[in-house]
Amino acid sequence: MKITEVRTRVVQWEGETVPLPPHFCTNPMDLVSFRQASMGNFAFHGWVLVEIFTDNGLVGLGNAALSPMVTKTLIDTYLRPLLIGADPWDVEFLWQQMYRRTLAFGRKGVALTAISAVDIALWDLLGKDAKQPVFRLLGGRTKDRIPVYASRLYAMPIPELRSEAQRYKNEGYKAMKLRFGWGPLDGAEGMQKNLELIRTVREVVGDGVDIMADAYMGWTLDYAKRMLPLLEPFHLRWLEEPVIPDDTRGYKELKAYGRVPIAGGEHEFTIFGFRELLENNALDYIQFDTNRVGGISQARKISALAESFQIPVVPHAGQMHNYHVVMASLNSPIAEFFPKVDVEVGNELFWYIFDGEPVPTDGHINLDESKPGLGLTVNEDSLRQFHVIG
Repeated sequence: MKITEVRTRVVQWEGETVPLPPHFCTNPMDLVSFRQASMGNFAFHGWVLVEIFTDNGLVGLGNAALSPMVTKTLIDTYLRPLLIGADPWDVEFLWQQMYRRTLAFGRKGVALTAISAVDIALWDLLGKDAKQPVFRLLGGRTKDRIPVYASRLYAMPIPELRSEAQRYKNEGYKAMKLRFGWGPLDGAEGMQKNLELIRTVREVVGDGVDIMADAYMGWTLDYAKRMLPLLEPFHLRWLEEPVIPDDTRGYKELKAYGRVPIAGGEHEFTIFGFRELLENNALDYIQFDTNRVGGISQARKISALAESFQIPVVPHAGQMHNYHVVMASLNSPIAEFFPKVDVEVGNELFWYIFDGEPVPTDGHINLDESKPGLGLTVNEDSLRQFHVIG
């Protein structure tokens, strides 16, 4: 089997979007944008699709978000020439070629996002060629079903927050995650508003449901240190991304407090980045995203490394590439799940692009063993709602 073509398409959403109000979710821009744009700075309404064609008729499908036009250009310019004519079963060698070809300007960020999208397509291709789901190639099933947590609960009026949390509890979720809306510029009053969000959800779901909370890089170390003792009574499973991802020392200090477990890694890259976090004892939970971290080839290595430190891996976001990694790893006890909603931040766009994404039953998902590869296809009819480039 040889690779004959690599096609990239950027799909930009052209349908209706939900306006994002102030304090929808705290984020790194809060300190410099004076709250005017809220989470709008981090909304992404485009996606890049990667399809790898072979001489035996099989096609592997990968994807990535956040910076689709730049990612597409990088794949077309620097990665595609390395892939044409190659055997996709040499997936590790191809990953090393892509990584080393982009080292001078890559190592993290967009370059790794591009490599991730290609790598996911390669693993999808291998599964199709072997007539096996990808998790079988990664070691097989480690759990009957994957427990998932409902991940949304953005800062919103309290009655709406209460209603959404109650709905997830009624649907059988044993864990759910909310977003904080206030950060350092909002002072002590904002801290109390954050606590009101947590208090509301805890009152709705009781003590038998895990609650996680996400600051999405929007806090400073000082602010996070002030918040930790206030959050402790609510027994969070974890506090996610309380400081910017480059502040390894800050993560380490917060974890050392031992008041609330600390999670991060959504914006970290490759086994080298996670080796630093693990060796510094900086995290209680690792949250790489497979379509950013370097693809499945890196995700499986990081999972193995984290297991040696006994730090659980709970990948950021849902989507099939993450579910296959979770299914094959005993060190991944749970997975994130983004409910399908109207388009707002952009996290939910995969529901509008792909067919085959699993839907939870009683807070769990399963992977269909009859579907080789990742089990996804592009919904070409649905792409009519998008502007397609490529």
